[in-house]
Amino acid sequence: MTIDKDDFLNSIMASLDRIEQVDVNEIPSIDLYMDQLLTFMDDNLRKSSRHPGEDKILTKTMINNYAKNDILPPPVKKKYSKDHIILLIFIYYYKNILSINDIHTLLKPMYDKFGNDEGITLKDIYKTIYDEQDDIIEHLKADIKHKYEKSQEPYKDVTTSDKGELMLFNFISMLSYDVFMKMLLIETILDKVEETRESKDSKDNKKKKK
Repeated sequence: MTIDKDDFLNSIMASLDRIEQVDVNEIPSIDLYMDQLLTFMDDNLRKSSRHPGEDKILTKTMINNYAKNDILPPPVKKKYSKDHIILLIFIYYYKNILSINDIHTLLKPMYDKFGNDEGITLKDIYKTIYDEQDDIIEHLKADIKHKYEKSQEPYKDVTTSDKGELMLFNFISMLSYDVFMKMLLIETILDKVEETRESKDSKDNKKKKK
């Protein structure tokens, strides 16, 4: 298997440029019914799916399960607000790397504390992350280029037809290990967060009993 380095890297970089978060200004200000919500999410997150013509971005069952697991507030009169949409966008990205319990640990305090129109709002939080995406993508591109070049070094003198396959396997393994370690780091942080909250709740309960 022969891989043209420039074409391969250019195709990867181009794929990253096509993936963008939903602009906060494109999120409807009016509340949406379920079908309208699903259409909006599908239209705006389709580019980030592996198989755009086939993959389901969200389903009614998924959204109902998120509400049952207390990581999404229930709809108000069967309608979903801008805050619901923002939370669902976060969930869409998190669910591929985090468990439902971890998403609950991360998100519930956000909508409990900031799901209103006073002070810092979920919209403000989302916009902060949205504004950072270009910088994140540029750093990611540099890291991908570095990993790709490193993945070729051990096999640069190989002369068999397996050279390209070995390089590709090494490259994917390096990317996978990076994702794995970051996932472990996130889980460790969330475990610490949960331990701190449980300790605080225990102390608060003891004070109430006194």
